[in-house]
Amino acid sequence: MRKWWMTRNGYQIYPRSFFDSNNDGIGDIKGITLKLDYLKELGIDLIWICPFYDSPMDDNGYDVRNFFDVAKEFGTLDDFKELLKKAKTLDIKIILDFVLNHTSDEHPWFIESRSSINNDKRDYYIWEEGKLVNDKLMPPTNWGSFFSGSAWNYDQQTNMFYMKIFSNKMPDLNWKNKEVRNEMINVGKWWLDLGVDGFRIDAVSHLDRAPFIDSTKSNEIVLDWNKFSNLPKVHTYLKELNEKLFSKYDALTIGEVGGAASIKSGLKYSAFDRFELSMVFNFDHNWCNNLNDITDYKDLKTDVLSLKRVFNNWQTAFTDKGWLPLNWLNHDQPRLMSHYGDLAFFKESAKMLATALYLMRGTPFIYQGEEIGMTNYHFTKFSEFNDVSSINHYHSLDKDLSEKEKLRIVAKSSRDHARTGIQWENSEFAGFSKVKPKVLINSNYKDINVLDNISDESSIWHHYKKILELRKNSEYQEVLVFGKYKQLKLKDPNLYIYERESNDKKILVINSFSKDVYEYKVTYKVKNILLKNYEDILIKNNIIKLRPYESVVLEVFK
Repeated sequence: MRKWWMTRNGYQIYPRSFFDSNNDGIGDIKGITLKLDYLKELGIDLIWICPFYDSPMDDNGYDVRNFFDVAKEFGTLDDFKELLKKAKTLDIKIILDFVLNHTSDEHPWFIESRSSINNDKRDYYIWEEGKLVNDKLMPPTNWGSFFSGSAWNYDQQTNMFYMKIFSNKMPDLNWKNKEVRNEMINVGKWWLDLGVDGFRIDAVSHLDRAPFIDSTKSNEIVLDWNKFSNLPKVHTYLKELNEKLFSKYDALTIGEVGGAASIKSGLKYSAFDRFELSMVFNFDHNWCNNLNDITDYKDLKTDVLSLKRVFNNWQTAFTDKGWLPLNWLNHDQPRLMSHYGDLAFFKESAKMLATALYLMRGTPFIYQGEEIGMTNYHFTKFSEFNDVSSINHYHSLDKDLSEKEKLRIVAKSSRDHARTGIQWENSEFAGFSKVKPKVLINSNYKDINVLDNISDESSIWHHYKKILELRKNSEYQEVLVFGKYKQLKLKDPNLYIYERESNDKKILVINSFSKDVYEYKVTYKVKNILLKNYEDILIKNNIIKLRPYESVVLEVFK
């Protein structure tokens, strides 16, 4: 089965930190419109835009107050219509975040729901009575939230608790209620009728709930994924959404399946014969290093064997059965270069990482700023954190820890790293805005920025452009997009090598994850050098001498 989105090159935009068009310090919709030509030049023809819906911004827009309007700081609905119009002239498809699990506590549905136990909207959300323990009112269960603390929040108006697996201001919708499902189908129809091409579906694996019984993992509040992740009813809901909504528009749908979703579970969500989602984002490859075990970043080391195993397992399992997105990170993960790159071999490792991932079978999704090698932010004080989960994490830490230690712990996995302003130029405020931004700006923008990258033919940006061009090249698209994937040297702890093969072509993708020099013998006769991240290739008698973080893409004779 072949669909329009399989040959597209995707890019994720976090609007708040993308580009500020009106100089109020915040990125906006007009800012995206102004940069569409830039994205087209890079080779992008599919963009996923994170939420810009009307919202109190407790979680930067994922707490939706009105699904049918735009937050004032991002612009207007007319601005979005202009964005759609220009995108279509450039043949750029647009998908939006579709937030199904929850709303803001300021959404009209929830305002009604909490007003009375007899309100018509009461059952739109998940309400339960608390339990008395030693004369103290406690939450219905000991389930923990992803954002620290209990998964329940007490509401004085009706003396009951509502479930919220994220922020207190993000009450979970009750998907058992058919009216809720119909409401969300209508939301989706409204945006698809407006002209969007599909959705990235936020927290899709959490739409079902286990019986409200305490977790046995602990007597205290504990985050137990099994209580609200990847439960059977989710698939019933998705089949209904597909039948009544997605399939009617040939919409691209990508589910975010956290909650330790297995490959088997991933196939349940998105295999071609499941009729649920087009594909799923998983996070198995996002933490293949020793980040949580170290106190100094100089000790950071990628677990290459683990990374290769994850890639191989997902690629192999989805062969002929489904399709995968290819993404190193998103708005919730640390920056790629600070996570898996080597700043001592900055260009080499950045180019290698791009080559390693984006020539596998699937649809690329580059995260904004990744194409120039943006890095993590250096936090020096607590007030710099904007992300609600980072702030909650900070406050949950042992009070005896020093400020420096708290900063180090929270910064390791803070979502704020990926949400710093895009470094467009080597000028004040990194060209993101003409006023002091309300988002963080990394101080290294003078060395890492879009303008300098574009003017340097050997830059990371140009390497990304070459990869995306190669995927679009009519001579190689069949093999690089649809061809078979086969990983070689599975037990090598430093080299990641795989083949892509179609009826008439074979491509060999060779990547070194090491700063040491290695030799690799090519067992095929080389036909053509398609891509490299050094100026030359050291090859003699079919033995390639791989320098630090070198990557080579070869067309070989079958």
